[in-house]
Amino acid sequence: MEPVVDNLDLYWSGFLTSLGIVLWGVAGSLLLGTLLATFRISPVPVLQRFGAAYVAAVRNTPLTIVLFFMAFAVPPAFGISPDFYLTGTVGLVLYTAAFVCEAVRSGVNAVPAGQAEAARALGLGFRQNLTLVVLPQALRTVVPPVGNVVIAMIKNSAVVGAVGVSGDLFSTYRRLTSAFGYERLPVITGVAVGFLVMTFTAAAVLALAERRLEVAR
Repeated sequence: MEPVVDNLDLYWSGFLTSLGIVLWGVAGSLLLGTLLATFRISPVPVLQRFGAAYVAAVRNTPLTIVLFFMAFAVPPAFGISPDFYLTGTVGLVLYTAAFVCEAVRSGVNAVPAGQAEAARALGLGFRQNLTLVVLPQALRTVVPPVGNVVIAMIKNSAVVGAVGVSGDLFSTYRRLTSAFGYERLPVITGVAVGFLVMTFTAAAVLALAERRLEVAR
């Protein structure tokens, strides 16, 4: 493990960069995924079709293609130079949001129909019904599936480093093995430890959230 010990500063810098991608990815995908889920259960047919088409298209497209499209197709189309950190993070958000959408939608469908009907009987509109009645109850059932999506996204964030992002854990691996000539196995082991720290931390936070919500039932 000499390469890891001798280059802890590079690993730490790469860890922080990867962590930043993960945090932005989690926040963005949760927001976009929840919005898409509301589209899919919306009474407006156009929004329903848009949400269904988005999920079908993105879920059946490999992440690598989404990231390469965001990095090398979208910026030139607008005549701008790509910022690989930004395009990689946005691509990760767009991809993960489709899975978050389905997890949230499954939680909404698990709420008894009588709850929404009672809310409508009280005169609540769709937005009030969703935000005040349905989503708070659905939250208790979506923590495990959304947690699985988040952990998968943390691992998928390693792919972002393959599309030009500099300074993350994956680029640290490439730098140490190519520029410094270290053996691949110990270097990639250090990268794996960095991702394990993130995934275990996320799993612990999600387990705590799930226990708290169970007590609230």
